[in-house]
Amino acid sequence: MRGYEYLLDKHKYIKPSYQLTFFHHSLQSILPHLTTRRLKEKKRPTFTATTVPHQMGFLPTTNSSTGMSVFLSDSRLFPFGDMGGGRDFLFNPILLRFLTASVHLILLFIVLVSWLHKKFRSDGDENHKHSGTTINNVSYYKTTRFSSLALSFFNLTLCLLNLFYWYRNGWSDEKILTLSDLAVKTVSWLSLYLFLHIYFSNSKETKYPLVLRLWWLLFFCVSCYCLVTDLLYFEKAKYLSILFWASDIVSILLSLVFCFTGFWGRKMDENTILETPLLIGSARNGIESETPAKGDETVTPYADAGFYSLFTFSWMGPLIALGYKKTLDLEDVPQLAGLDTARGAFPVLNDKLESYSGGSNRVTTIMLAKGLLYTAWREVVLSAVCVLIYTLASYVGPYLIDVFVQYLNGSRHFENEGYILVSAFTIAKLFECFSQRHWFFKVQQAGYRARAALVAKIYNKGLTLSCQSKKEHTTGEIINFMAVDAERIGDFGWYMHDPWMVVLQVVLALIILYRDLGLASIAALVATILVMLANVPLGKLQEKFQDELMKCKDKRMKATSEVLRNMRILKLQAWELKFLSRIQDLRSVETGWLAKYLYTTAFTTFVFWGAPTFVSVVTFGSCMLMGIPLESGKILSALATFRILQEPIYNLPDTISMIVQTKVSLDRIASFLSVDDLPPDVVEKLPVGGSDIAIEVINGNFSWDVLSPSPTLRDINFRVSPGMRVAICGMVGSGKSSLLSSILGEIPKISGAVSLSGSKAYVAQSAWIQSGKIEENILFGKEMDRQRYNRVLEACSLNKDLEILPFGDQTVIGERGINMSGGQKQRIQIARALYQDADIYLFDDPFSAVDAHTGTHLFNECIMGLLDSKTIIYVTHQVEFLPAADLILVMKEGQIKQAGRYNDILRSGSDFMELVGAHEEALSALDSMSVEKSVSGEGSSSTNAKPVLQRQESQRHGNDNVNEVTKGGQLVQEEERVKGSVGLSVYWNYITTAYGGLLAPIALLCQIAFQALQIGSNYWMAWATPVSKDEAARVGGSTLILVYVALSIGSAFCVLGRALSVVTITYKTANILFNKMHLCIFRAPMSFFDSTPSGRILNRASTDQSTVDLNMGIIALFSFAVIQLLGVVAVMSQVAWQVFIIFIPVIAICILLQRYYIAAARELARLCGVSKAPVIQHFSETLSGSITIRSFDQEPRFRDTSLRLIDGYSRPKFNTAGAMEWLCLRLDVLSLMTFASALIFLITLPEGTIDPSLAGLAVTYGLNLNMYQSWVVWNLCFMENRIISVERILQYTSLPSEPPLVIESSRPESCWPTQGEVNIKDLQVRYGPHMPFVLRGITCTFFGGKRTGIVGRTGSGKSTLIQTLFRIVEPTVGQILVDGVNILDIGLHDLRSKLSIIPQDPTMFEGTVRTNLDPLEEYTDEQIWEALDKCQLGDEVRKKAEKLDFAVSENGENWSVGQRQLVCLGRVLLKKSKVLVLDEATASVDTATDNLIQQTLRNHFCDSTVITIAHRITSVLDSDMVVLLDNGLLKEYDTPEKLLEDQSSLFSKLVAEYSMRSSSSVENLSNVNQ
Repeated sequence: MRGYEYLLDKHKYIKPSYQLTFFHHSLQSILPHLTTRRLKEKKRPTFTATTVPHQMGFLPTTNSSTGMSVFLSDSRLFPFGDMGGGRDFLFNPILLRFLTASVHLILLFIVLVSWLHKKFRSDGDENHKHSGTTINNVSYYKTTRFSSLALSFFNLTLCLLNLFYWYRNGWSDEKILTLSDLAVKTVSWLSLYLFLHIYFSNSKETKYPLVLRLWWLLFFCVSCYCLVTDLLYFEKAKYLSILFWASDIVSILLSLVFCFTGFWGRKMDENTILETPLLIGSARNGIESETPAKGDETVTPYADAGFYSLFTFSWMGPLIALGYKKTLDLEDVPQLAGLDTARGAFPVLNDKLESYSGGSNRVTTIMLAKGLLYTAWREVVLSAVCVLIYTLASYVGPYLIDVFVQYLNGSRHFENEGYILVSAFTIAKLFECFSQRHWFFKVQQAGYRARAALVAKIYNKGLTLSCQSKKEHTTGEIINFMAVDAERIGDFGWYMHDPWMVVLQVVLALIILYRDLGLASIAALVATILVMLANVPLGKLQEKFQDELMKCKDKRMKATSEVLRNMRILKLQAWELKFLSRIQDLRSVETGWLAKYLYTTAFTTFVFWGAPTFVSVVTFGSCMLMGIPLESGKILSALATFRILQEPIYNLPDTISMIVQTKVSLDRIASFLSVDDLPPDVVEKLPVGGSDIAIEVINGNFSWDVLSPSPTLRDINFRVSPGMRVAICGMVGSGKSSLLSSILGEIPKISGAVSLSGSKAYVAQSAWIQSGKIEENILFGKEMDRQRYNRVLEACSLNKDLEILPFGDQTVIGERGINMSGGQKQRIQIARALYQDADIYLFDDPFSAVDAHTGTHLFNECIMGLLDSKTIIYVTHQVEFLPAADLILVMKEGQIKQAGRYNDILRSGSDFMELVGAHEEALSALDSMSVEKSVSGEGSSSTNAKPVLQRQESQRHGNDNVNEVTKGGQLVQEEERVKGSVGLSVYWNYITTAYGGLLAPIALLCQIAFQALQIGSNYWMAWATPVSKDEAARVGGSTLILVYVALSIGSAFCVLGRALSVVTITYKTANILFNKMHLCIFRAPMSFFDSTPSGRILNRASTDQSTVDLNMGIIALFSFAVIQLLGVVAVMSQVAWQVFIIFIPVIAICILLQRYYIAAARELARLCGVSKAPVIQHFSETLSGSITIRSFDQEPRFRDTSLRLIDGYSRPKFNTAGAMEWLCLRLDVLSLMTFASALIFLITLPEGTIDPSLAGLAVTYGLNLNMYQSWVVWNLCFMENRIISVERILQYTSLPSEPPLVIESSRPESCWPTQGEVNIKDLQVRYGPHMPFVLRGITCTFFGGKRTGIVGRTGSGKSTLIQTLFRIVEPTVGQILVDGVNILDIGLHDLRSKLSIIPQDPTMFEGTVRTNLDPLEEYTDEQIWEALDKCQLGDEVRKKAEKLDFAVSENGENWSVGQRQLVCLGRVLLKKSKVLVLDEATASVDTATDNLIQQTLRNHFCDSTVITIAHRITSVLDSDMVVLLDNGLLKEYDTPEKLLEDQSSLFSKLVAEYSMRSSSSVENLSNVNQ
């Protein structure tokens, strides 16, 4: 928004010596040509309008003083000499006043009685209680209520005018009676208004009370009677006071309205009672509609609005009214239409960019700017026309001021010149007001349209990015393009027309100045050009600072995004404060540039507030040197011109800054749009059924890095026929996943050919799950086929999981599947692929994340079952799944070393033998224990848990299971949104955050001093210069200029002090809030991150923080605007205090309008914040799952969802703009009423009553009164909208926190733990106070220096136990002792830093190999190399030219999943803790690498406590102890040998299942394939 600060440089105080004279003359002049009604009796002489005697309280006036009659009279006695006494009595004024007063007293009595009646009746009546929605069944309720209020204000105005006049001119009985009559009317109509507002706003009554309707009829009759007396008198006297005409005509007109609404209006409503609910879905006849029309189902009234509605913004009325009655939700906001939607605007932009680029991928900044301009060209042209009209109309006032001053000084050129001048001023202001409102709305509409199209374009680009492009632009950067850059480009519309508008305004200003000051206008032009040239260095500085600021913000957002994705591992490793310090370091660099930017802005403010003064001093100084006489009229005209010229000059730095910022954003986005897409022709699509080839790769060479001399995959040749099963195996990093990527077309092809026939489905190694319901994830855009859906659930073993979830398949999955275990996520992913019914299936080792039994079930039911007739390629590390394949591809170092059937390649090469040998070595542990027994029938049991018990348990699954669901609610809830007005505490918190609020009073004092000095300088110029050439100057020319310069310099330094204070408050507060929010986020419990999508947090860290950084000066601007308005009112009150009669009710109405509007506007602003997060979250999810989306050919559906979410954000933005202009237009018109009244008052003053210079000063202020008044309300509304960003950040500064990181009074010894013994006593854990227990009374001891394996089915509580050990979840009952120390008694950092864990999901951070292994920088390079060698990565890293400084891309994408797992192993080898936890640590590596890892751990952690959770039984067979969990209970705990001796033990059955799958199944499958 435009944060305009306006300079008050033309205000003057009226000298005290003028005040008494002015007061006397103002009362005299308000009653010129007063005509009174007299009885033509002998005892009472008749007076003419010009000879009113002093004893009657009248002052003599002259006909030349005014051209209009006033509307006050002191008598209403009629000169009907020929009438009898009866008639005289009937027309007696006392009778008329008494009659109307009595009638209104009756009204007052009726209202009082009705109020008491309803008050007592409503004690037991529910009709009048607010129920959230307003039901108005009485006809024309608003019309009746408004008419009552209008009559009250009208009579109050007449009462005040009479009071002022008669106070000055004496009293009489008739005057007192007239005054009493008006007072009774005022109170009566106001009481009726309040009665209607209280008792009929929520009433189900269909009619007004009968007694009230009868009174309205009586009121009509009395009003007619009074009007008849007016006509009779006018016929005789040929004259009648305007007071009586106005009072009686208004009364009779409004009485007709009341009679219509009371007697006939209801019938019309009854005739349409059947039609209305169909049209508007509202309530009639006391029956409330159960299905009101929602915004989601309706289109904005703007689309079909007529000319009047568009012109006055009346189409916004229904939404503002709804917002006043209830808290708005997004479904209440209507849909946009046509080009205002992203769906309408995006194709226009896309087509233009394609036509400009000529089919190439290159997009330049010029192309992008032209495309965006074309998208909204109609709005741009219309707004340009409005700007032109506004500019021309705004100079009418300055042009006419000199003429007006001369008119008041007695220079008359023609009859009624005063009225012509008033009309010219008023019409020009009307044009100015309406054109400005439509200018502002149109540029906002164009901006929202451009932003929507641009965001859609960025989204589409993100969906097609190549792997190389993803390295250049990370997720955080791309989100910034969408959240910050696109927003800034949309805001540029405000400044779009400023460059040419400045030129036009300068030309118009020079024309006026030349007329007034002659050749001195050339000096004004030179001064103006010098001021504008000063923008060049300032603009360059701002461009530099803005560019650097955005780069720093990108880096910070990238780091924040990465941290939020991996918060669990940071907490487990006790790294969160280290990574917080990294983000704070990035922020400190950012704030360095922010400080430079803000303080440059403060200096710019100082320079350019002084610029108009500089121009005026140069101009007036030139006049003195050239001998051009300075007259007050010409000076006022010049000052008014400088004031208008000041706005574009002052805003020129903002305009240049915005142009610079927009260019930077356009450059960044154009650069992003120009990066390489994924080539569409990498994979040749063959017709389905037209070939015996399903997949074929010929001489394929592929590389993730196209510049690398050694390709990732070399000499790839293979062919897959339809229906074949192909297995891919090999060591970690051999290129298995890359081979699947080559088939999908994801990896850049250097040479060769890839062909594919039919549709495909892909299951990634790292599960990608969308936020949303489980059902939506499985259907993935397909229609529901219940039979197929149930078969898929059965095949993926998901039915049991869904049964124990409170919402079944309607359970909402958290972001990235946060509330699902690794196995559950993988099975949902497999179910998604199965449901697609594709021709080709690609599985990237999906069975590693599930236990042995589930893996066997999935393989048999999915690969061998549902997909028996499909073409399948699966990567696996489980050798036991290989014999089922028709073709096995053995990968090594990016090549296919062997290819063939299982038995064939087993005999033909060493590479495959190496894998199988490692597998057999693992199985030898089983052989040595003699457990190779057939367990047919026993092994098929999925669990020994009792079904009843299982149904009762609402268990948690896996290591990502915190806070899955709350009682009666989903995990991921709608974003919290404060409703109602923003509390004063938010403002107070913001103001007092920096230095306790000490700088705020300083800023206010500087503004007050600035205002006083500005008023003083303007008053000085008006007072010291003569009105005309004939008068002598009061001071010399040098004195005149010197005093003016001194006052102006003082005001400029006040501006500097004010600007520095505001900038310092903004800068300091932004930093404090940033640090508070981020500390609270990093210290929040893991449950917060599980239930909060990262988009919500990123939105606060990005958009809201940017608002706090740059836009919160709006609070200061509002305060300054109030001070300026008070200054204007103070000066005007010295000149024309009577304007208060109009000004006070106008201000009251303005405040009522603002309160009426703000309820809707506030909620619309909050909806903007809430609806932006889903756009970012969806985009973030799309970027992370783009491979899966493309593999399923789901890009159109995701684009459609994105367009819908973008429109969801645009809807409240669009209506916010419309509501603002709706309000401002009405405020402008009300201000214009005040201005017009002041003008009329000034031209009705007798000549010589007031100094023409001061009258001209009043007009000068009046020209800008609407601006100041609107500016106060506009800043108030804008401030309420912007403070919501502070409110949202403050929400995150009060998040619940984890227990302390360090407890100084209870710190363990530095060498703790020495033994590593973990003693668990009666451990009971649940995830919420109303949740069932997940662990139910576990007691056991993990002996120090021993290896303990934890096994159990999925969901048995294994990962919950580990999370409790690390206090990710706090124990509910019981305790855990490590070497005798209760882990609840020490700080979290002391605990977690002494434990080590290799998590199930391997995590790497963007940076280098060194920073990934040693984030805390605690170890030497030699120690890091040693750890790399131990975890089998040393040779791989040595191959890289950068060695330890080799770059790791975002999420470690340039490393395989297995290699990432080995890096995690390297971390724990460096740490060498006494307690080590392996949570499925080897799930993503082949058996041979697994054996090496186990051997490494045995060698280097021989004296440590090693706790292992594994699905591979071989990983726990060599453990000293085995813990078996089932449904949260400790079922078995003993050595593996003893447990295996018991054939009925659960552990024995698990081992038997694994043995059967690995031995018997292999033999059977091998026989089948021979």
